[in-house]
Amino acid sequence: MRLHLEKKAIRALGIAESFRKGRSKAVLAGVVMRSDSVIDGIAYSNTTIRGDDATDAIIQLYKALNRNDINMIMLGGVVISMYNIIDLDRLYTTLSVPVIGVTFEESEGLEEHIMRVFQGEQMERKLQAYKRLGARSKVMLKTGYHVYVRCVGMNTRIAKRALNKFLLQGSVPEPIRVARLLARAVLAWTM
Repeated sequence: MRLHLEKKAIRALGIAESFRKGRSKAVLAGVVMRSDSVIDGIAYSNTTIRGDDATDAIIQLYKALNRNDINMIMLGGVVISMYNIIDLDRLYTTLSVPVIGVTFEESEGLEEHIMRVFQGEQMERKLQAYKRLGARSKVMLKTGYHVYVRCVGMNTRIAKRALNKFLLQGSVPEPIRVARLLARAVLAWTM
């Protein structure tokens, strides 16, 4: 799928989560936003804290929108809900939409954390899923901030252009920022 970044108003599905410690589920919010900042779709799903259902939850959320005009998916993190690891390749092959996983802080990686939190077969499964994500690429945005990306269906250069197209200020692209706000609001309302 070609992104057509030169178009005035391409659409991104921004996805972010919110959870509270002690709860078994997290709220996953998705916002369809045009690059001219118009929001024209919202959907929700849930993920299991420390579970393995994040990829399925995103696929469900995407399908619930019932749209064929989403040009890319922007994820606010690829390891969410306390080690619920998103399979970027499976998202891309299932939905046929390019995916950018964005993280905002430098990190030594999560292998040691996973080994401390999980045991046995579950630990091995989590470590394999984490390793399949591959390395992150550091990208400098037009605002001067750095983010770290993993992308499928596009290269890092295209991902940087796409992120900048949806960036108003700071380091968080608007679809992810708004999805975060909605996930937090729903979590607060349902508690």
